[in-house]
Amino acid sequence: MDPTFSVGDRVLLIDAKRRRYLITLREGGEFHTHAGITPHDSLIGAPDGSTVRSGSGARYLAVRPTLADFVLSMPRGAQVIYPKDLGPLLILADIFPGARVLEAGVGSGALSMTLLRAGAEVVGYELREDFAAKAQANVASFLGDGLPYRVELRDVYDGIDETGLDRILLDLPEPWRVVKPALGALRPGGIFVSYLPTIVQVAQLREALDAASFVLAETIEVLQRSWHVEGQSVRPDHRMVAHTGFLTAARRAADPPAAPPGAPGPDTE
Repeated sequence: MDPTFSVGDRVLLIDAKRRRYLITLREGGEFHTHAGITPHDSLIGAPDGSTVRSGSGARYLAVRPTLADFVLSMPRGAQVIYPKDLGPLLILADIFPGARVLEAGVGSGALSMTLLRAGAEVVGYELREDFAAKAQANVASFLGDGLPYRVELRDVYDGIDETGLDRILLDLPEPWRVVKPALGALRPGGIFVSYLPTIVQVAQLREALDAASFVLAETIEVLQRSWHVEGQSVRPDHRMVAHTGFLTAARRAADPPAAPPGAPGPDTE
């Protein structure tokens, strides 16, 4: 990646109060705030991490936005999965370069971008045309074109056409309805992951997973707390990003699950 900013690049400007502004550089462009005007030309050709000033002297740190920065500021058609959950989702799903992934409920494309950035090949199922268009536009805007990514306008509850998938990731209200179709779509050892807002939904999903050929199911919740560190003043910040969703993962077994201890087996009466 070129270490200097060019026309068309996205740049994150951060002021003295750590307020963040995402802009796209263009020749002759200007960034306007109450603190004055900052010409885009002062950034074009400057290195990543530069400090620039507005016409009234306000200072901005200029950096390339991270994926997390972009997810929190990109155009949205639906609520996004927050960065604090995107990282753990990658680990729970064990995403690797070349992994064949079905994502259902693509929303605004935050999870799609995260999967593609990790090298996965992604097929998305999305019921709403406006969400599908927004997700594809956001992915192309941040990662560029030519990626192994396509979105189909269809309901995953009606079934899954793909077979031999490595992973299935769902951001849907009723993922238990996808458990049986997932058995035919996932390869043995493949991983099923769901993102849900309430524990009642999680309980219903876990019951469906336990009744099917899925094993090693686990559910986690990620809580994020930052710290104030200034000289000898060290303490937790007063605010934290607490509940956003529950992450549930399970693996598709090659054989049907074993009967619970004490339950009658096929050779007993």
